[in-house]
Amino acid sequence: MSETLAQNLVHFSRYLRATGLGVVPRTARDLMEAARAVGLADRGDVYHAFKSVTVVRHAEIPIFDEAFDLFFGSGAMVMTTVEGVVDLPGGDDRPVTVPVLRRVGTSELADESVDDLTGTVGGSYAERLAARDFADLSALDQEEVRRMLASMVWRAADAASRRWRPAARGSRPDLRRTFRGLVGPEGDLMPLAYADRRPRRRPLVILADVSGSMERYTEMFLHFVHAAQGRLGRVEAFVFATRLTRISREIRRRDAAAALRRVGAVVEDWSGGTRIGESLQEFNREWSRRVTRGGAIGLVISDGWDTGDTVVLEREMARFKRSMHRVIWLNPLAGRDGYAPETRGMRAVLPHVDDFLPAASLVDLRGVVRLLESVPSHRRGVVTA
Repeated sequence: MSETLAQNLVHFSRYLRATGLGVVPRTARDLMEAARAVGLADRGDVYHAFKSVTVVRHAEIPIFDEAFDLFFGSGAMVMTTVEGVVDLPGGDDRPVTVPVLRRVGTSELADESVDDLTGTVGGSYAERLAARDFADLSALDQEEVRRMLASMVWRAADAASRRWRPAARGSRPDLRRTFRGLVGPEGDLMPLAYADRRPRRRPLVILADVSGSMERYTEMFLHFVHAAQGRLGRVEAFVFATRLTRISREIRRRDAAAALRRVGAVVEDWSGGTRIGESLQEFNREWSRRVTRGGAIGLVISDGWDTGDTVVLEREMARFKRSMHRVIWLNPLAGRDGYAPETRGMRAVLPHVDDFLPAASLVDLRGVVRLLESVPSHRRGVVTA
């Protein structure tokens, strides 16, 4: 019963959105919390609880009343289900199992069903959504995934800077502090003071493909770049198709939608062809020395389809690798069954890539975040999906 009710709370919130109410995918979780707070034994309590979650203007009350009667009937007491078809606005008929509150002789209700809603609505729905390919998401699902991307908590691995700091058990003696301690009460013992290298954030350089073959994934990747900039600070971002465009300044805006609008205004080759080698060449010549100091991590997001010169691509990718502490290549196709990096672009770059990973879903990007949080201090061989 809990799974059925949870699924229909999702249907209910989607129906409300289709009728014009300003609800979002997470509203299903809020409805679940409301159900836990008031229980399902009294229809009036459920009605007012759900209305407080979804209605923000007086004009929306008639719309909500109609939707509530459609999904929850006019009875009371205990939840049951009936099979039927919901006629969504716009002529979209969707078969659903509709929960109905019907009258019975007792107010008995399985409390554990309501308690389980947290895992079913808040957990299972989010987990299923996180595993779906970005190219298959509906508009509502995309909104929820964007919210999940914005709320990701992550921090790239620190690197050792050239500066030193006092440490109880450092890697070398701190002679200045040691001699300073000779004038104190323990001067006769001459205790050694130690120092260790001060940690610093390792820079992250992102190059994202915005060509036509990446069109279904570009927006989600840019939201990922925006989230990275907000979490890490030291992020340099570029996009490329037939040319390279730096978007570091535009992507720094606090609001993600505003940042993407600014990016769209400065990028002139959206959904065009792909010249990865020439774009890397421009980066290596114009930007590499400016943005890769401090052992930067290079993150390239592309499916590898390339119309440029393969010789240039391989040469410039090798040069790109030499300027980076680590190179990670994200390919949205890499996680598909039967995929092999057989395009000429991927064959040219793979020898110069440390990690080759899929990036078609939120689960994939979480794996990238975990990798960034644990980058070792030395280079190692290529890791593939």
